[in-house]
Amino acid sequence: MKLYGNFIKRLFDFLVAFFGLLIISPLFIVLIICLFILNNGKPFFYQARTGKNGRIFTIIKFKTMTDKTDKVGNLLPASERVTKIGNFCRKLSLDELPQLINILKGDMSLIGPRPLLPEYLERYNKRQYRRHDVIPGITGWAQVNGRNTISWEQKFEFDVYYVENQSFALDLKIFLKTIDKVINRKDISSSETLDMPEFIGTEE
Repeated sequence: MKLYGNFIKRLFDFLVAFFGLLIISPLFIVLIICLFILNNGKPFFYQARTGKNGRIFTIIKFKTMTDKTDKVGNLLPASERVTKIGNFCRKLSLDELPQLINILKGDMSLIGPRPLLPEYLERYNKRQYRRHDVIPGITGWAQVNGRNTISWEQKFEFDVYYVENQSFALDLKIFLKTIDKVINRKDISSSETLDMPEFIGTEE
């Protein structure tokens, strides 16, 4: 399946992202305008994430939280900074749409382990680190099997399973399951940085 993972999948990702952005461009523009107004000119959220082979890249999402701070200048808890339109975007996964740009750039794929924070790199054990053997995705095997209702260790096991079994059939299964979850709003409002506790490592 190396041909699929190294070439066919990349071509498919690029075409879907390119034409997907064209199709949703009216919605994309409306969201940019609304979030630009509500977030003081900042419609996008940028954050460093870890990609294939541990390479660091900048992920792009719609900004769903304000930058409100307490009296001493510390950011308020994430749950207190999510805006109404941000919550709406999260429920329908609209905040993920800008990641189609990451796909065009080659940083991400439609399907793959979710890209996580760079500081986690040194905390993975050898098996968990294998999640970086493939390009990270907008949705993945862990996301359709519990997302943040499962532990980090379980999530990484799903990620490694995907790495070891990557195929068109598995990608199609994940894609269809993701659509079902979006339509039925299952585990959609969760976020690996908002709702999950920090990953501090796994004892060997």
